[in-house]
Amino acid sequence: MTDDAPFASILRPELAPLAAYVPHSGHFDVRLDANEAPDLLSERARRRIGEELAKTVWSRYPDARYGALRSALAEASDAEPEEILAGVGSDELIAMLVTALDRGRGGAPPTLLTTTPTFVMYRMSAVCRGMRVLEVPLDGSWDLDESGMRRALDFGQPSVVFIATPNNPTGNLMSEDRLVRVIEAAKDALVIVDEAYVAYAPRHQLELRRRFPNVAILRTLSKVGFAALRLGWMVGPRALVTEVDKIRLPYNLSVPTQVVGTLALRELRDEVDQAVALVVSERRRVADAVRALGLDVPESHANFLWIGTRRPAGEVYDALAARSVLVRSFHPRGGRLATRLRVTLGTAAENDRFLEAMAACS
Repeated sequence: MTDDAPFASILRPELAPLAAYVPHSGHFDVRLDANEAPDLLSERARRRIGEELAKTVWSRYPDARYGALRSALAEASDAEPEEILAGVGSDELIAMLVTALDRGRGGAPPTLLTTTPTFVMYRMSAVCRGMRVLEVPLDGSWDLDESGMRRALDFGQPSVVFIATPNNPTGNLMSEDRLVRVIEAAKDALVIVDEAYVAYAPRHQLELRRRFPNVAILRTLSKVGFAALRLGWMVGPRALVTEVDKIRLPYNLSVPTQVVGTLALRELRDEVDQAVALVVSERRRVADAVRALGLDVPESHANFLWIGTRRPAGEVYDALAARSVLVRSFHPRGGRLATRLRVTLGTAAENDRFLEAMAACS
């Protein structure tokens, strides 16, 4: 080992160009950068959570098989408990999936296929494990480029395909007919349909896992008011769940996650639905207001907006931050992302602050 490159001889070389995920840590009056739902839990709900957590025996490990939570997740997903695998957010499930995969062509490393722009952890998790990553740009309306995906399937022979719908950061559902045809073309790969934002969408894709044996679905509670729990789950074939579960770390889901997650899915379901409805209502209002400024806002099916800017997005981002409103800019990636901001929907008051600032900055 040398001082200028410590551990270089024993660390994976794929890590060198990557950077750790570090969210913005500064203080802002309004934070609309992380796709978190606004805090809309009632006092009754908070009391119930407190009552259940007060029963916790803190000296014992959590239920390693997360039985009660798994049952609640299965009910919410129209599945059997044996078809459910839960993790520390969708991130852990993505990592487990790419760790489990092994099929390259001609001795090459296994390949992951996805779209761009999309959720960065597909690429990050794959690169960290020495996988090859193929990314197909979305078309001009941010939808699946079906022909591009087909060419990538033929060329790359991927082991897994990740498609987020609704997509992050663009917010749109992928066209159902295009998605189905891509799945049909990917018969030799595992296709993961990521529904992290599906609570805000007019339709879901759960039926695809029954139509196609190579499809699994990802979901999460992080986007509907329970980001602090870090709870995600996969709905998939039992054989796949059984094998990937071998990689799951022991006791990966804490007692608070299991207890509150079960409450959120059952007893507090109405509260979650009401919060989602409020966000959807605000989504319409804020989108209309931003369009009135002359800016492009594609239809969103998530809890955020994908806003086009007239000026470079980095300049608008900085101007908003100077007014204590934090959003997410993708300008460092260049190209057509250089004039795009992703703005999470917050409370009505937070959204008003954003609109006031945007009117001054756009």
